[in-house]
Amino acid sequence: MITGKLLRDAFISGANGIANNKKSVDELNVFPVPDGDTGTNMAMTTSNAVAELKHLKDDCTAGEAAKTMAAGCLRGARGNSGVITSLIFRGFSKALKGEDKCDSELLVKALELGVEGAYKSVMKPTEGTILTVAREAAERAREFSRSTNDPLLVWEEVCRAAAISLENTPKLLPVLAKAGVVDAGGKGLLVIFEAMLHTFKTGEILESTADKAEAVVTVETFADTVGKFDSEITFTYCTEMLITKKKDCADPSKLRAYLETIGDCVVVVDDDEIIKVHVHTNDPGLAIQKGLEFGHINLPKIENMKLQHENAKKQADTPEFKPVKPDKKYGFVTVAAGAGIENMFADLGADCIVKGGQTMNPSTDDILKAILACPAKNVFVLPNNKNIIMAAEQAMKLCDDRKVTVLQTRTIPQGISAMLAFDPDADTKSNISNMTAALEGVSTGTITFAARDSDFEGHNIKKGEILCMDNGRLSFVEKDLAKGAYKLTKKLVKGDSSFVTIIYGADVTEEAAEALAEQVRNKYGSLDVNLINGGQPVYYYIISVE
Repeated sequence: MITGKLLRDAFISGANGIANNKKSVDELNVFPVPDGDTGTNMAMTTSNAVAELKHLKDDCTAGEAAKTMAAGCLRGARGNSGVITSLIFRGFSKALKGEDKCDSELLVKALELGVEGAYKSVMKPTEGTILTVAREAAERAREFSRSTNDPLLVWEEVCRAAAISLENTPKLLPVLAKAGVVDAGGKGLLVIFEAMLHTFKTGEILESTADKAEAVVTVETFADTVGKFDSEITFTYCTEMLITKKKDCADPSKLRAYLETIGDCVVVVDDDEIIKVHVHTNDPGLAIQKGLEFGHINLPKIENMKLQHENAKKQADTPEFKPVKPDKKYGFVTVAAGAGIENMFADLGADCIVKGGQTMNPSTDDILKAILACPAKNVFVLPNNKNIIMAAEQAMKLCDDRKVTVLQTRTIPQGISAMLAFDPDADTKSNISNMTAALEGVSTGTITFAARDSDFEGHNIKKGEILCMDNGRLSFVEKDLAKGAYKLTKKLVKGDSSFVTIIYGADVTEEAAEALAEQVRNKYGSLDVNLINGGQPVYYYIISVE
């Protein structure tokens, strides 16, 4: 029988094991983009439970140990691999609820429930991943348990089966076979399982050998990291208005062209009856005066961004979101990094912005805190990154005092388009439908650098080369950033395209970005090309075409 103390110590060993080996697991990632990576996300997920586990007394029950591990992992879950890991341990909490000790039957049941929950959480499960490794280990454990009631022997078989399954992952996923690696998530899970086995066998906790200087990154420390990307505020006033169009309304593209001469971050959305306008300018009066030429002005809003920026800096010492009672109908929580992008979402009405994205996936708890700090009865969450969607969905399940909807935004431009499609007078169902349709109509190109050497999808990639991605898939590799950005933009533009938005990052000069925008305007005279200083890390450019 496995006591509560032994199970507690095994969980701590599992967390230490993946923390000790996170770099080697990270290196198994096939796609060479800079990312939080699998090993790091799994380590951060499990380490979130260690502090609480250490507070449990030696006479704790198996149920208490499992509940503590599951709760810590769920709230600390980061990235898809971290969420799946947390759900596997949630199976332990379900199976061992109210149990003093754990026998072989309960151990097998715990793993089966964890696998079941993990598969249900993934919309389209892919075999050859951590899911396969967990499932095949559980299936073998069920079969093996029929011949023994010794939980130690059962867990040894779990590790053996997981190792065999891991070696077979390249046969199920050709991309792994081509790269000559096994699945990173599956490897991370095996590391955790084997570390737990060490404790089951010896009764000792596996020592943590992770470099203390390599402190786990939190949202707070990440905020400090991305803070250096904050850009100077060139134009003071964020100006917004709705224009009810005159019968003889001129072409709204002329309004956009004028606004670009007096400011930046220009957004002009033309509907059948209204024009929605957003601009950063030093003279909002000129913007409103020009708007009157196109129709009647409704709901004008002018905000001093320099004052907002100063207030935000004052609040930086207390970055934690504080829960509030929902007192309005609708609210937004969005994930973003980079001063320009964060300001854009704030201008569009985001109540809470969670710092994060590529290279830093916020945890389930980070997103949950932001939801609870949003003063709305209906909260829309925009993850804006495919590796954050699962954590957002888990946060949604933990919130019971307001209705939460996670929109499937995988990119920043999708998030912006979704918010532009929001109608405060419409019901929730209509808004979900309209925002989803809007985000699905956006093509996104991203340009970053290769974090490591790799052979991926026929591309022999060298560290530092420019990666040009079309809607999340690697399109081509370039050595010259300007050439790559222009080539990718041309590939994204289709016959029915109307708008191009170029968001340039912290490592791109204004001159280089302006040159790209002008090159695109010269190529496509009929398109509206908007240039925004996003200040984002990691991505040189985020390009959207609608």
